Amino acid sequence: MAAPKSKTAPHTGTDQRPRSADKPSTATTTHFFGGATGFKLAIPAAASEAIADSPERVKILLEGYGDAITRSRTGGRSVSFRVDVDPEGETVVTFFRETPAASEPVVHEAPPPDAELPAALAAARERGRLRAAEILGGGDMLSTDAFAKVLGTTRVTVNTKRRSGQVLGLDGAKRGFRFPIWQLDADGKPFAELAKLHERLGGPWTVYRFLVQPHGELDGLTGREALERGHGKAALAAAESVGTSFR
Repeated sequence: MAAPKSKTAPHTGTDQRPRSADKPSTATTTHFFGGATGFKLAIPAAASEAIADSPERVKILLEGYGDAITRSRTGGRSVSFRVDVDPEGETVVTFFRETPAASEPVVHEAPPPDAELPAALAAARERGRLRAAEILGGGDMLSTDAFAKVLGTTRVTVNTKRRSGQVLGLDGAKRGFRFPIWQLDADGKPFAELAKLHERLGGPWTVYRFLVQPHGELDGLTGREALERGHGKAALAAAESVGTSFR
């Protein structure tokens, strides 16, 4: 007895195997360079169709990428390039920047301190001390008591005027304060501009240097000479201009 024939589905000529709805359609493209050597790439079907008609476009892109690798390895730095594609598919690779390789920061060692500098500074301070002692020991310098007697006032009043800058008193470490007698005008009173000179110039030694040194702003006169001749405003203007150079 013959076996019953099995039923078969009708042939429609199409593949009935289900496909995953979320799996992108890909195609395998083989490229050959330099003869038979080549490689295969699995790329989206749309991309494969776009470049299938012109393998030369892929060649340009890959040559640019290969050139970038070569430049990067040779120069030891990162290389950037841009790919421009027009609506017709024409491709242009442009190298537009090469990033310099990072280098280690250069450390500059500070020069060793000058061994002679401390000695030079000490010598300068000693010269200044000797010069100050010489100035304070001059015959034109009065003690606080002597200066108070000239002014017809008390020692306390003289020190008060010194602190406020109304009179010029120079500090001597061993001799105490000394007061130049020439800071008095023709009437025997301290120059009225002394307080403003202290404001503009700072300490008493700065005021002293201004008064004893000649100045171009005063046509070569010293500050003291300008005050003695009644040029108080000019002296104050000169003190304003020379200002910090004496400090």
